[in-house]
Amino acid sequence: MASRSRVNFLDLASGDLLDVPHTPRVLPRVMTVPGIISDLDGYGSNDGDSDVCVERKIIVANMLPLHAKRDAETDKWCFSLDEDSLLLQLKDGFSPETEVLYVGSLKIEIDANEQEEVAQKLLENFNCVPTFLPHDLQKKFYLGFCKQQLWPLFHYMLPMCPDHGDRFDRLLWQAYVSANKIFADKVMEIINPEDDSVWVHDYHLMVLPTFLRKRYNRVKLGFFLHSPFPSSEIYRTLPVRDEILRGLLNCDLIGFHTFDYARHFLSCCSRMLGLDYESKRGHIGLDYFGRTVYIKILPVGVHMGRLESMLNLPSTSAKIKEIQEQFKGKKVIIGIDDMDIFKGISLKLLAVEQLLQQRPELQGKIVLVQIVNPARGSGKDVQEAKRETYLTAKRINEVYGSPNYEPVVIIDRPVPRFEKSAYYAVAECCIVNAVRDGMNLVPYKYIVCRQGTPYMDETMGIKPDSPRTSMLVVSEFIGCSPSLSGAIRVNPWDIDAVADALETAITMRGSEQQLRHEKHYRYVSSHDVAYWARSFMQDLERACRDHYSKRCWGIGLGLGFRVVSLSPGFRKLSIDHIVSVYKRTNRRAIFLDYDGTVVPHASIIKSPSPEVISVLNVLCKDPKNTVFIVSGRGRSSLSEWFVPLEMLGIAAEHGYFLRWNRSSEWETSPVAADLDWKNIVEPVMRLYTEATDGSSIEIKESALVWHHQDADPDFGSCQAKELLDHLESVLSNEPAVVNRGQHIVEVKPQGVSKGLVAEKVLLRMADDGTPPDFVMCIGDDRSDEDMFESILSTVSSPSLHMAPEIFACTVGRKPSKAKYYLDDAADVVKLLQGLATASSPKPRRLAHIQVSFESTV
Repeated sequence: MASRSRVNFLDLASGDLLDVPHTPRVLPRVMTVPGIISDLDGYGSNDGDSDVCVERKIIVANMLPLHAKRDAETDKWCFSLDEDSLLLQLKDGFSPETEVLYVGSLKIEIDANEQEEVAQKLLENFNCVPTFLPHDLQKKFYLGFCKQQLWPLFHYMLPMCPDHGDRFDRLLWQAYVSANKIFADKVMEIINPEDDSVWVHDYHLMVLPTFLRKRYNRVKLGFFLHSPFPSSEIYRTLPVRDEILRGLLNCDLIGFHTFDYARHFLSCCSRMLGLDYESKRGHIGLDYFGRTVYIKILPVGVHMGRLESMLNLPSTSAKIKEIQEQFKGKKVIIGIDDMDIFKGISLKLLAVEQLLQQRPELQGKIVLVQIVNPARGSGKDVQEAKRETYLTAKRINEVYGSPNYEPVVIIDRPVPRFEKSAYYAVAECCIVNAVRDGMNLVPYKYIVCRQGTPYMDETMGIKPDSPRTSMLVVSEFIGCSPSLSGAIRVNPWDIDAVADALETAITMRGSEQQLRHEKHYRYVSSHDVAYWARSFMQDLERACRDHYSKRCWGIGLGLGFRVVSLSPGFRKLSIDHIVSVYKRTNRRAIFLDYDGTVVPHASIIKSPSPEVISVLNVLCKDPKNTVFIVSGRGRSSLSEWFVPLEMLGIAAEHGYFLRWNRSSEWETSPVAADLDWKNIVEPVMRLYTEATDGSSIEIKESALVWHHQDADPDFGSCQAKELLDHLESVLSNEPAVVNRGQHIVEVKPQGVSKGLVAEKVLLRMADDGTPPDFVMCIGDDRSDEDMFESILSTVSSPSLHMAPEIFACTVGRKPSKAKYYLDDAADVVKLLQGLATASSPKPRRLAHIQVSFESTV
């Protein structure tokens, strides 16, 4: 039965759920065939240049980097570029020949009868493609799901009761999906999927990648999250958590500001989707159905040229002189924040109050200028935060101020860029005290403005070689904090600590302030927005290198859609194909792993089902077959479970013990007689078992296995790595090897492997004058890769005069030395049923198997 979210998705895609009018397709030069631009609406001509490929980047974000206003005389809309928009500034990271297109919404609402004209103008003049969301949909999408549910959750605020945040509303989620679909449709109208790169920005569009990937399996698709990503304990409360994670995983590259945010995302993928990640040559990658989804960790930067040009304005210099005169003889502390509950403005004011109380001599000597940007939301929490801020500021000014002195100055109005730059340039300290924030570029801008420019120095009468200083007090919970190693980091909730940090900042020696400033300026000036954009796009190109060297196809319904990507020679094993080969061969070797192959890993009952016993019995009774179960399990349980099968061969504990049939004796591997190392390993494993809740030790005759499947995923994986290193260290001079498998760490004797079992059986068949003409090997684990490799090398040896038909098959779609795959243990049983049906002679009991098999084919 489809989940509710999947049903919603399908309804939305068909247009039945919400009455969303289609935005008019009026865009000229629409891609109708990859690489060919059609001449719609009379634009362009087929002059032979249509196949010229220009590098293009499509930037997708909630809002376009445009200002809009209506002309009073003509009553027409006029647009201009927003030079301060990050989306516009990131173009500096691309080559001059790169064409950049923007897809997003406008900040104003356009009447339906004007949308066609506006869309035409925006595309021609600004390379912008507007989405034109209907008003009701825009409200539910942005003010509803984005600002009232996603944004609070990503900032660690849960709706524990109706007075503290809005509970999950599925209608708002449906609006979010609908809006993402409209954005994706606009991208599809302009994209050349084989050449263009798509870069999606922020939490407003986290399921858009699913729509694009479903239409274009090999599209080059990156995503950058500009907000925090919460820990798994917070994120897992979201009812549509899996759909959003899978949406992001349909990208090739996912970017985060800090390692903490990336770590939280990876932990969610591990805990909720069962995905593992690994680092290769400095790049973190998640294997997702054969595709490697890479993780990028790089904080965004500022546009140096834009800030410096702002400092060079005469209005900025005039404002600087005005501020210096206004606060003459006082040290200015600057704070610039949006008005919301996460920016910690009231906590900042309490710290200033604490400082003035502790150090009365600072009264009249320091001023906090707090510039408040307009709130982006409109909830009652914003009003409460604003009310608390003003009450606290009023109290501080009444207690510690005087007729000519206010220790706290709040500027609550739209403040132009030049004025902010002037305050940055004058302030001796900048404080960012957010309790939770994404990147926050205020500290970077402050550092650049404190560095100044030659023009500003000349205007202000500052010597060019005079030392530059700056001091930063930053919250531990903002994205830029890790990159500012010279800043004083604080816990914003600790009022005393913030007060002490402010005192340290304003009383620090000038020489130390200069060193800290120089260190910060070197970083900020070299890691600007162009560096960030260039680095992201380079990693996106690297992540997409193998797109056309693999076979791709889509699976899954609704928001569960994903692309399977496998090497060209790796394909699903066809039952019809192997059965036809099976019928015409006479000397067959069949090797089967146990756990995860004939019995699912998730099964609580570990013994084989009656169906498996019946099918194996048929295969074993065929005189043309030599059938072996090759497992890491102990011989006692395997021999007990398969007691009805007289002719079944069993290799237990990875081949340390081997039995050709039920009546033969167990053979022990001669290469591993010394097992004294077990006395070293067991105490170490017990130590880790006691320290890791949910872990256990499996004691075999030749091996010891530490299981952590039932432990906390992150802690269990961490402990497994530590145990692996520990055991490799203590066993360096012992005849044992340490291997890490799926939720296990195993220590076994050297010279014992499943590959040696396969080699031994195949060579024995050749020595007996019955060299195999059919070899099938199926397994799901790393240890089974040894069998695949051994079979390929053994069949090419001189003792086998003719190469047999080989079917090496892994369970699950993953990188493997095998040529074939089956999806799961159920597929393996179906395959065995097909072979059993084709076996000769057919016992009477085979009738029900044949009926069952034919009903599933």
